[in-house]
Amino acid sequence: MGLVIIFALVTVLALIAGLRALKNKNLLAAFWGVASFLVFGWFVVMTVIHHGIPTGTH
Repeated sequence: MGLVIIFALVTVLALIAGLRALKNKNLLAAFWGVASFLVFGWFVVMTVIHHGIPTGTH
């Protein structure tokens, strides 16, 4: 479940990067930032739905 936490952090960073790229009018970087946000975010959401929130214990 540690991978889900890492992917959640990547999701947040991808959103920040996508918004910053939109602000700078860099459309290619904005596309990849938003696409990464959607892909990693979908993985995180579906993993939490199916396996629950990671607790850190076995």
